Amino acid sequence: MKISTKGRYATRAMLDLALHYGKAPVLLKDISARQDISLRYLEQIVSPLIAAKLIISTRGPKGGMSLAKQPQKIKLSEVIQVMEGPITPVECVGNPGVCTRAPSCAARDVWTDLAKAMYGVLESVTLQDLVERQEKKRSGRELLYNI
Repeated sequence: MKISTKGRYATRAMLDLALHYGKAPVLLKDISARQDISLRYLEQIVSPLIAAKLIISTRGPKGGMSLAKQPQKIKLSEVIQVMEGPITPVECVGNPGVCTRAPSCAARDVWTDLAKAMYGVLESVTLQDLVERQEKKRSGRELLYNI
């Protein structure tokens, strides 16, 4: 499975919201600028995340976007599934009916194992995990600039 631009950008936008969790709602234009994602494209990306109840959109002068749940309660698998659909490398893993050979196909067993491994990784990472990784990377960069 190759994660599309939509999946990657949705992950970046969700990470941005997680970095600002517990503060005021975040404007899309601010996420757009920080994450280097076109505002028009970002608007398309957040719509399915709002529909999936991963993001809350608040209107008004103090409005913006915020996470619908705590960062530690949102798994990366949720974000990717909303944006990409089923996490499978080939269609027959998620839908064996598309191939008459599925029940007797040894390769399908490998694709199934691969799907389980991919899902396992995405399921094991929360937005809070990404926040912590991001903070470590930021602190590492600061050290490089001080040399």
